[in-house]
Amino acid sequence: MLQALALALTLTPDASAQDMVDIGVLRNEDIAVVQNLLYPKQERTEVGVHLGLMPFDAYLWTPNAQLSFNKHMQENLSFSLVAGGGYGLKTAAYQEMESPSFGAAPYAYRYLASLLAGMEWNPIYAKLNLDGAHVVHFDVYLAGRAGVTLSESVIPLKQGGMSASPTLSPALGARLWLNEDATLRVELRDDVLLQNRSVTDTWHVQQNMNVTAGMTFFSARGSR
Repeated sequence: MLQALALALTLTPDASAQDMVDIGVLRNEDIAVVQNLLYPKQERTEVGVHLGLMPFDAYLWTPNAQLSFNKHMQENLSFSLVAGGGYGLKTAAYQEMESPSFGAAPYAYRYLASLLAGMEWNPIYAKLNLDGAHVVHFDVYLAGRAGVTLSESVIPLKQGGMSASPTLSPALGARLWLNEDATLRVELRDDVLLQNRSVTDTWHVQQNMNVTAGMTFFSARGSR
């Protein structure tokens, strides 16, 4: 028995060495990370419906709805179009300011609608093991869009008080894949408006920070 064990220990290093193949030194450009994408996006279209809220304005909180469209030219790059509408409602702080105690209503503008277009970049596609049995697929994206936002003065104005403002809109978002054709999608979007205010005839920069959540649906693979 001891002789057999000694023979096995003697032969094992030689056998392992014979199985090894020396392929030399790899250059950086020869190394590629291969990841199996269970839910690819390339050459597919994506449409979505989202509900949003602009909760960071001291004077107005703004429920809204957004429609999104994406054309995924590459796995991590797509054309993005977002159209939405909503209505700014007075907060308790605004109502207190315009009450008889203060009598000074803030000169605020409420969001009515927007149309934005731009590009979306997906640098992260990842998988998360929840309990050893379920794997969740998700991706994270950055978006840069531009367009126009329609808003109106909360204070009634004789000459209208509407403003169509050029808008820049950076965004950060994520998709949680439900299956091959549907995702849950959340996004934090910061609409930066260059706004002309008719009462003072001056230009102002206004930020509409919007948090949205909704569902998106993909075309079948191979369909454009």
